[in-house]
Amino acid sequence: MSTREALAALIERYAPDEGPVETCCPRVNLYRLHAPSEPSHAIHDPSFCVLAQGRKQVLVGDVAHEYDERNFFLSSIDVPVTGRVVEASPEQPYLSFRIVLDANLISEMIMEAGLAARLDAAAPLVGGMSAGAMTPQLFDAVCRMVRLLDTPDDVPIMAPLIEREILYRLLTGPQGPRLAQIARRDGRLRQVNRAIGWIKRNFDQPFSIDAVADEARMSASALHQHFKAVTSLSPLQYQKQIRLQEARRLILIQRLDAATAGHTVGYDSPSQFSREYARLFGAPPLRDVARLREQPEQMAGA
Repeated sequence: MSTREALAALIERYAPDEGPVETCCPRVNLYRLHAPSEPSHAIHDPSFCVLAQGRKQVLVGDVAHEYDERNFFLSSIDVPVTGRVVEASPEQPYLSFRIVLDANLISEMIMEAGLAARLDAAAPLVGGMSAGAMTPQLFDAVCRMVRLLDTPDDVPIMAPLIEREILYRLLTGPQGPRLAQIARRDGRLRQVNRAIGWIKRNFDQPFSIDAVADEARMSASALHQHFKAVTSLSPLQYQKQIRLQEARRLILIQRLDAATAGHTVGYDSPSQFSREYARLFGAPPLRDVARLREQPEQMAGA
């Protein structure tokens, strides 16, 4: 049995039902789906994702990324995405592993492994998301992380060691410079992250490009250029997606009516809110939420 097959067997054991499964390993979750999915919308944290089976497409703005068991998926920034499982069946379900990345730990690993000079010398990168080739060493480390679920008493000691191994493999591979962006205290990604922080804190307020640029410590023109390069969205598009995803959550979880939810996230016009909601989610609020309540696994992606 290959390490990829071993990982698939482990995920099938610990994710027997449809949808996401939180684990006792810090920031690690598993996901299983038996059929191709409808598009799901979420804010994608900086994370490392591995598929043991199946295939997924992630759309960021107008840029599409597709990955399967041959490739991992790496995200280095919080960004709204549309994800869709495109290959899965009852006989060969979609099975995934995901760990949210810790910027402080990445920074420690860069210093301890003496990688700072090499990573700093790498060419500037664009885009906060990418796919990279899986290796036997990465599959083996991920397998050992999931196998810890057999022995939860070992997790506090062993999980951090395996996480450091995964990060080391990534940092010393072709995607190392992209991963290192998460830990940098300055530079373009840090500036864009400051802009994202402002938008997330003030998403329900009128948009101000000058305020966002001041937060990022960039000119408005530089902010547009670098924000789009990293997230594939303009700052205003980013705010709109944050607003609509929060409105969807309010309608689904807190059971607000569509008009109240739209007003809560900053829309003055109910008709504009309904149009933009349908454009993003494919249906007006009430019809979209009714579908989600029938298929709750579609609300969460992995």
